[in-house]
Amino acid sequence: MNKLIKFLFVFSFFTGIGQNSEQIIARQGQVSFFSYTSVENIKAENNQALSIIDFSNNKIAASMLMNAFIFEKALMKEHFNESYIESDIHPKATFEGEIIDFDASINGIQTKMVQGIFTLHGISKELEIKTDIDSSSGKFVLTGTFETFVKDYDIKVPPLLAGNIAKTISVTFRFEYEPYEK
Repeated sequence: MNKLIKFLFVFSFFTGIGQNSEQIIARQGQVSFFSYTSVENIKAENNQALSIIDFSNNKIAASMLMNAFIFEKALMKEHFNESYIESDIHPKATFEGEIIDFDASINGIQTKMVQGIFTLHGISKELEIKTDIDSSSGKFVLTGTFETFVKDYDIKVPPLLAGNIAKTISVTFRFEYEPYEK
């Protein structure tokens, strides 16, 4: 039943049910992560994240393919997708939530909390992210950073490699929105 409710929410969000809503979309959002270890730092970037904001209720949704992350080394990408994220089984990460106390009519930068559910590796966790929303250039740009724990998403790290993988990962995002036209 929970999956049915989630499907209906996402379906209605992305198909524009409630035609009076004002929606904006970011088709090429940027998400990167950084992991510091004593052996080797790991950094990856994904420029294919999709996000939609509905101003009628300040709901936000984002989705990205995990195999679209680009790494410095091909072997890092292979290990990330095959051994840790298992992107063949869990191809996407998603976020569904709400921007708290956001007023789209205010021009300039607003710092707001975004609360919602982040799903990665088949595990869903509540997140609260401090986010800057800049509307001074005539479009909306949403940026922020948050820390997450590898263990929270049931990502298995072999004991032999535990020193090569950080326990916390820093995630940075930037979405530049434009009006959503169906």
